[in-house]
Amino acid sequence: MTAPETAAGDAGADGVGGAAGIGGAGTGGTPAVGTAAPVSADASGAVGAAAPVAASGREWSLDELADAYAYPGPPAGEGAWLRANMVSSLDGAGQHGGRSQPLSSDADMRIFGTLRGLADVVVVGAETVRLEGYRPARAREAFAARRAAAGQGPAPVIAVVSASLKLDFSLPLFTEPLVPTLVLTGAAAPADRVRAAREAGAEVLVAGDGAGVDPARAVAVLAERGLRRQLTEGGPRLLGQFVAAGVLDELCLTISPTMTAGGAQRIAGGPSVAVPTRFAVASVLEQDGFLFTRYRRI
Repeated sequence: MTAPETAAGDAGADGVGGAAGIGGAGTGGTPAVGTAAPVSADASGAVGAAAPVAASGREWSLDELADAYAYPGPPAGEGAWLRANMVSSLDGAGQHGGRSQPLSSDADMRIFGTLRGLADVVVVGAETVRLEGYRPARAREAFAARRAAAGQGPAPVIAVVSASLKLDFSLPLFTEPLVPTLVLTGAAAPADRVRAAREAGAEVLVAGDGAGVDPARAVAVLAERGLRRQLTEGGPRLLGQFVAAGVLDELCLTISPTMTAGGAQRIAGGPSVAVPTRFAVASVLEQDGFLFTRYRRI
């Protein structure tokens, strides 16, 4: 999605300033923008009215954001809930100059930090790790009590998806994490790279019979470790694989009021699905022209 947890993304002591909830309906069924509560959907995908989170013209506190973006109730059995967090320009670009940060905003980064603060695990592709300069997730005091009550560790685990394991294992993501970084790969991954990952302190999990990772199996392998509140931040190829496998439950999409032109990637890539996957609106927030949307698979 947006750039990894930088100072801006971590500056969650501030709420989202002046964000307006979008819900209800205006004339002719047009969504009413202003102090209305955002619409919401339960775990089954049914859409209904949510309690107001905040009125236009004041900041959204981190608690309000955490409530608005809370995961559904504890998944039954070994199930998981996989949400994606991405950003797109008005003309469909998922990045600019190879990075998503130019499309982002301070409010977007606060929501980015909130989504991480709620997740058990952040799943990200190897190319995104390289391009965005990923670092370990940090413990956030603002979410400490909420995470403890949910039985979560102090920070989400970072899980990197890679077939080749061509990663720099000397980076802090692997050598200095608060909780060990996971590497998801296939059974046929190069043995020397598996060894290098383990020597750096990463845990290597097999989630595919060949060289690559099976998306559905990745979700299941993480869930088996108790990492059921799952968040993926892309990149486009990984998100496309999750969509094609039918395992993406929710999309948190920031629509940036920018246009990039050019040939930048969309938020999801890879082969097209046979039938477009339908999602229902769960909530929409707005600040400074940015729309923070949330969709759940029907």
